[in-house]
Amino acid sequence: MLFRPTAASDLDQFLPLIVTDPASAMTADTYTARVSRGEYRPEWTWIADDGSGRAPLALAVWWGGPDEAQPGALDGLFVHASVPDAERAPLAARLLAAAHAAYAGAGADVAPEYHLFLPGDWRARPDSVAAVAWRQEAARRAGLGASLERLRYEWTPGAGLPEPSGALAFDAEPDDEVFVDLFHRVLRDTLDTLSRKEADRVGTGQQARDDVAFYRDTMPGDRSWWRVARTPGGEVVGFGLPSRNHTCPVVGYLGVLPEHRGRGYADEILGEITRILVAETAPELVRADTDTTNTPMAAAFERVGYRSDSCRLVLFAS
Repeated sequence: MLFRPTAASDLDQFLPLIVTDPASAMTADTYTARVSRGEYRPEWTWIADDGSGRAPLALAVWWGGPDEAQPGALDGLFVHASVPDAERAPLAARLLAAAHAAYAGAGADVAPEYHLFLPGDWRARPDSVAAVAWRQEAARRAGLGASLERLRYEWTPGAGLPEPSGALAFDAEPDDEVFVDLFHRVLRDTLDTLSRKEADRVGTGQQARDDVAFYRDTMPGDRSWWRVARTPGGEVVGFGLPSRNHTCPVVGYLGVLPEHRGRGYADEILGEITRILVAETAPELVRADTDTTNTPMAAAFERVGYRSDSCRLVLFAS
């Protein structure tokens, strides 16, 4: 069995493997559309090729920003219907491991995360549970043994735009060092699992700089949208980063300084982020994610008019 990245000549053979199921919303059409935008690439699309000249037995598709040298996340994992159920996870794991080794050889520090976009009640759906199970086992065997779930929230104009209460003032701040300091301060006792994990690995100072660089250089939102939140007396209480991904406007990041938590400031900052995105992008929807364990943030989304009916299961290296 040969595990390899694809070439243009492989497209007709592997495209039929991309079928929508309860653990993947990817379709052949979305794959080709994202290839045209540089988000999926042949070198980030890997197959298990048995040398028969027939369709590959497994397919893995990684996503990355158009300007990125390395993929950011695994978006789709598929196995041909002819593969017996007991062999699906082992085959897919070997495919992932081969790609991970190649990415490491090209300079990746850690294997890309695997993101599965699922219905909010997926654990109550037998078809969803089964579709997730073999993929999660494959990811575990390939080194992605840790997991978390993030609730996906959406705001639409029908929810109404929150009005400012006057409890906070919001200022644009062009100095990146101000945001580095704010990121550093909110990392203390953060309820965001991945931020905490990465800060433990590289240190909070480096993580703060990496966060600022990510939102400034990788996300396509406008840097001028970023805001520092202050009380009417001028005391800084937090910050908000309205942004975009490659699909729609998003709540990029919202932080309240530890000494000011529990006073409803998250609602105020979230409202300002939403107002900026509406003014700048006239969106049909705004998306946001938060860990299922971050109940204060989930409650703030609900109070401001965001609603959730789906989640994202993130599998990553422990």
